[in-house]
Formats: sequence, structure tokens, C-alpha cells
Amino acid sequence: MKVEGASIYPFSEQHIEETYLTPSYRIDLRNPVNVAPFINANVVSDWSQLTWKDVGKPYEVKKMAKSRLDWEAEHSEPMPVKESWKYFNQSFHEWFVKDVPTAIDESKKRFKEKLKRFQIKEVKSAIGDVVQISLWNYVHRIEDGIWDPRGKRALFEDLDLQKPRILFLGAAEGYEAMQLAAMYPGSEVVLVDYDEYCKTHRFAEFPSTYPFLGGNPATGGLKVWYKDQLNIEYVVEDIRNLSYGREFDVVMSVGLLEHVPDEHKPEIMDMHRRFLRPGGYVIMTTPRNQLKSRMYYRVMADVMNHTYRELMDIRQMGLYVYESGLDIVRHGYIKVHNGIVAKER
Repeated sequence: MKVEGASIYPFSEQHIEETYLTPSYRIDLRNPVNVAPFINANVVSDWSQLTWKDVGKPYEVKKMAKSRLDWEAEHSEPMPVKESWKYFNQSFHEWFVKDVPTAIDESKKRFKEKLKRFQIKEVKSAIGDVVQISLWNYVHRIEDGIWDPRGKRALFEDLDLQKPRILFLGAAEGYEAMQLAAMYPGSEVVLVDYDEYCKTHRFAEFPSTYPFLGGNPATGGLKVWYKDQLNIEYVVEDIRNLSYGREFDVVMSVGLLEHVPDEHKPEIMDMHRRFLRPGGYVIMTTPRNQLKSRMYYRVMADVMNHTYRELMDIRQMGLYVYESGLDIVRHGYIKVHNGIVAKER
């Protein structure tokens, strides 16, 4: 990638409608106008008439990461939830910062070396490494399915928000809240995660040169924003212990609801409603239950599967949301996630 006049802020409005590949991720400043990055599914017209008998239960991902299985074998007990998140966050971050083309070349080289010796276990392991890095390259770097900026912008657009206060539960690196804040200039963002590693590494090392396409309050048009231009506070705390009142215009989570079985989902939904101002929005995404997602979590198990995890369809996700006392304003699909915008009933 070569950008004219590259600096601490290498992208500006002149780069809108362009996309670039870096060694670790994709930059996408294409505006989601006249494309369909968010499919407004409208599969349910009356959520009060939908039942669990109609939709069934989510698909549970059962293949666990080897590091979790090794820990449990050593300690003779299930890995504690907080410990599993520590393992996941560190593993996930290591993949996010990879120089992917170099990693692909190295994995292919290792495979060729193992093949020469033709020791079956080593060859199978080397093949697995090639498959994993190639899949990561496609899903995250080529397709941009994890960050999915065009899909997220389309999900977040046209909300009745002016300089909102945004609370992001289980924030990790905080990507989605930063995108939302760029779209609604003047936002105040509070990121919350109980794993300190998310603050010290996943957020702190999120690239300061990554551009977020958002709004320009001076012109009413588009503007490129960067992490350090946004008003962000990072709080390391268990979200059950937060002392905030009903003071946020948006309470959001990305990939949180699917990490607990049904008996704990009401508590997760209550955490979203507890801090929401009257008239505010709850915004949530969960991974979609589709064949390519099931394959992804199988192949990438050692990277992704340290915690309880489900895959849902939009009706299942929506029913959890509706039964918690929220009315669904918008529901649909982006590349690999379901997306919902809701308000208190």
C-alpha cells in the first residue's frame, strides 16, 4: 500500500471509496451507498407471535481449543470463564497483528520441509497450519468479515443520535464503538472489559493509522477519523459491577450474548438495559449460524474456541432480545454476523 502524503493520519477524504490491503488487515473507506452490506432481513413482522418451537435453539460449538483442553487435563477441572477469556484474547490478538503474507509463506515452507521427512503427524500438523493461516487471510484480511466496516456502518446508520454517550460491553479492542463514534461526531465512548489485556494490548495496540469513515459536522458530509481523535475511556471491570446509571444513549455488545447458555442470557440482556437512557438504543451482533461459520470455528478452534460459544440465526437472536423487554427496530445480516438495533418497550 502506498498513500500519497502518508503521515500519522495517512488517509483523508480524498481516499473515500477506496480500499487497501495491509499485511495484517484491510482498510475499507468505501461508503455503503448503493450496496447491500447490511441485509435488512424483515423475516419477522411480529416478534410477539414468534416462539422457540418455531425457531429452535442455537447451534453450540463444541470443539474446544487444545490449550483449554491441556489446561483442564493439568488442573482436573473445567477452565474458569475468566481464565478462558484471557486465553482467547491473547490468542486472538496474536493473530490480529500477524504479517499474514509472511506467515503464509513460512507455513508453506514448513510444510515442504515436513513433507521431505514424511512423518505423518508432522505433515498433518503442517497442513493444518497452512489451512488456518489461509482461512484467516480470507476471512479477516480479504473479505474483512470480522471488522466488516461497510456492514457495521450500514447497521449503525440513520439513528436518532446527537453526540451520544456509548457504552460497549465486553469491548475487546473497541472497534465497533469507534466506528459508531466516527459516524456520530462528539460521541463519548466508554469501553468495558474485565480482561486487562484488552485495554493494554488489544485496544492499546489497535493501529492508530486505521481510518474510520464517519460524519463531518462542519459540512454534513463524510470525514475520516482516527482512534486518538475520539473521546474514549477504557474501564477494566466485570460488567456486573458497573456503577453507572441509566445514562447512555447506546449500549452495545459484539459477540457477547452467544457466550453464555440460556440460563444466563436474561442477565446478559439486563446488562444492556440497565444503563440505557429512555429512548436509547441497544445494538448487538452475534455470529451467524451458517455453514461457513461452522467450518471457520472448526478449523480455527485453537484460536477461537476457549469459551462457550453458540451460532444463531437472526430469529433466535431476536427472540432473546424481544423477550428481554426490547422492541426490535432493525434486524438483519452482515457478512458473518446477525445485527439488531432495539429500544426498550
